[in-house]
Amino acid sequence: MTTSIKRLPRRMPGWAKVLTAVVVVLVVMFAGIRLSLLPGLRDFFGTETRDRSGPALLKSIQDMSRYDAASGNFQVVVDLEKDAKYLPDALRGTRTLYVGAGTVDAYVDLGKVGDKDVTVNDDRTSATLKLPHAQLGTPALDPDRSYAVSKQRGLLDRLGDLFSDNPNSEQAVQKLAVRHIGDAAKDSELTARAESNTTDMLQGLLRSLGFKEVRVTYGA
Repeated sequence: MTTSIKRLPRRMPGWAKVLTAVVVVLVVMFAGIRLSLLPGLRDFFGTETRDRSGPALLKSIQDMSRYDAASGNFQVVVDLEKDAKYLPDALRGTRTLYVGAGTVDAYVDLGKVGDKDVTVNDDRTSATLKLPHAQLGTPALDPDRSYAVSKQRGLLDRLGDLFSDNPNSEQAVQKLAVRHIGDAAKDSELTARAESNTTDMLQGLLRSLGFKEVRVTYGA
């Protein structure tokens, strides 16, 4: 009489289960990346964008007393890299190459001009004006002319992007671009051009009113 012996199936070790789960996740991740790169598949079911925003509300009105005398257009290439300690860049880390374009205005605040800053002779043919120095406005980034050239992300960063949609992914490079544009404006001749244009404007205005001599100076 022969007795058959059934072998019980071996249980999968714990490390094998973890490895299998990692492999499955990687397969899903790379499959999603490949599908996103194929033209037309992302819009296979059709997409529609709807603007459900409410009406804009006017919060306040502020009278302006400054004369915008010059505007500078700037462009900067931002190369921002973020690394993780003790991990290679291929696993964790990002590097973004971003072209930022924006403008900076230079203005003279005419609201700070007092009665003592304007001197007119008795026959109203000569006038002297003392104005504050020109200042720089806040840099404004132009979204239509700013764009990301390339984005390099580590494996863990790509995996995180599959489960989250971060609308502020470019916020860091945008802030850096604004800062560099502001620094470039400080090193430029923008304020000097603004003062020169303000002088030309005031001289033309006062001469049209009958003044023959118009002197404009700038101080603190």
